[in-house]
Amino acid sequence: MAVDGTVTVLAAASLTEAFEQLGERLADDYPGLKVVFSFGPSSGLVEQVLAGAPADILATADTRTMDRAVDGGAVSGEPTIFARNRLALIVPAGNPGGVTGLADLAREDLRIAVCAAEVPCGAAAKRLLDTAGVTASPDTLATDVKEAVSLVALGEADASLVYLTDAAAAGENIESIDVAESEQVVNDYPVAVLAGAPNPEGAQLVRDAITGEPGQQILGEAGFLAGR
Repeated sequence: MAVDGTVTVLAAASLTEAFEQLGERLADDYPGLKVVFSFGPSSGLVEQVLAGAPADILATADTRTMDRAVDGGAVSGEPTIFARNRLALIVPAGNPGGVTGLADLAREDLRIAVCAAEVPCGAAAKRLLDTAGVTASPDTLATDVKEAVSLVALGEADASLVYLTDAAAAGENIESIDVAESEQVVNDYPVAVLAGAPNPEGAQLVRDAITGEPGQQILGEAGFLAGR
């Protein structure tokens, strides 16, 4: 039986470009299937799910937020780790603040933006700074990683910590400074079909596409590390 209908996917903001590309591929392969994405901070997406928002799939940027959905009885089956990601230090093109490493995030003369602690990129940034022994002085707490990237790209912040994949997708308006400590702070990305999925058959197909092909190829090309 052909799988059709609408599948609603709630996904972490950092998955935007890769998942939109996957959606285009699925539209070609399954003309009767419509995949609708809603991107945002993982913590906010989980709140939506727990409040009863109708959706079929949840994909978050760390296991901590997914665990909240599991504990709340909102997930069907076991979540699967489908990708991993780590952080990069980004600055506006030309690096006007003269940033060279994580230690510069403690400089009070710079405008620093990091993700809020409740979202995965913020929690990862805190772990990374703790690992490096740096006490940052953020001026802005971004709601998600896309906002953090935008602040730097527009020159409204001198530096931020974002995922490597978002840094790569940001184009020429930013410069990326890879930091060795980021290899010790890697986020696992889990995906799960939701217990109240309106289209469980379509949801399973999309989940399988994320964890298998063509999702893994697209995620790899976007710079995500393979799941485990």
